[in-house]
Amino acid sequence: MQREDLGDLAAFLAVLEEGSFTRAAAKLATSQSALSHTVQRLEARLGLRLLNRTTRRVAATEAGEKLAATLRPCLDQIDSQIAALSALRDRPAGLVRLTTSAHAAETVVWPAISRLLPEYPDLQVELNVESRFTDIVAERFDAGVRLGESVDRDMIAVRIGPDMRMALVAAPAYLARHPAPRHPQDLLAHACVNLRLPTLGGLYAWEFAKQGRALNVRVQGPLVFNTPALCLAAAAAGHGLAFLPDGIAEPLLASGQLVRLMPDWCQPFAGYHLYYPSRRQLSPALRLIIDHLRHAA
Repeated sequence: MQREDLGDLAAFLAVLEEGSFTRAAAKLATSQSALSHTVQRLEARLGLRLLNRTTRRVAATEAGEKLAATLRPCLDQIDSQIAALSALRDRPAGLVRLTTSAHAAETVVWPAISRLLPEYPDLQVELNVESRFTDIVAERFDAGVRLGESVDRDMIAVRIGPDMRMALVAAPAYLARHPAPRHPQDLLAHACVNLRLPTLGGLYAWEFAKQGRALNVRVQGPLVFNTPALCLAAAAAGHGLAFLPDGIAEPLLASGQLVRLMPDWCQPFAGYHLYYPSRRQLSPALRLIIDHLRHAA
């Protein structure tokens, strides 16, 4: 392989990952025509068509898929080794890309990073906030943040937050009209505010546990939202019961706008963890963030 082939291979992979010559050209800071010429030159040298092009999208041929599968781990290793060279600098620097849920970003990740940045002006952080489970290897994130129970076993997980618990809540006005539930099965007789899961699209089954006994309840009610904030607002307005992370409900519990119900059925569970592939060599910048988040926990 000629050394100039490496740049052509990286360009091909960028087009495939972006699914578009236009987006890939913007990412690589080049023109669309120059990038198209680069890929055509690579295809000519290999004697193989690597990409199928239409007016709407770009997709890999069978040969392109095989080449991409070979390239990704190799280029990732090169990126890791180059990032590791920053250890020779006096201070960690460079870009760290993290994927996280909104609640984790707002309550754990961003507060810690906000305190860290003034001390390390050469550090760059990208927080990608989303509810779906992200393949951090395929989408080239340095690490992800999720609840401990959601982290795959082949990942290295570092606790960055305390244990969490859920809170079953209702407004005093609602409880004035309905008797307070004492057992999870009592919820079947109540108006409950449902949360639609963004990952699979189904409704969240409320999870309870007491003395080692777990009990999930699929509740019914007049309202369904796909954000906890709206579930909280609906409960505070007296429309029904809501089941939310304790930290989200705490301000309204403290103010008396909501009342906590059945606390003995809401047991603690593993809080947020930062996770990354076990085979990945950590850059000094990512190591700094991990250590800072772990210390803050």
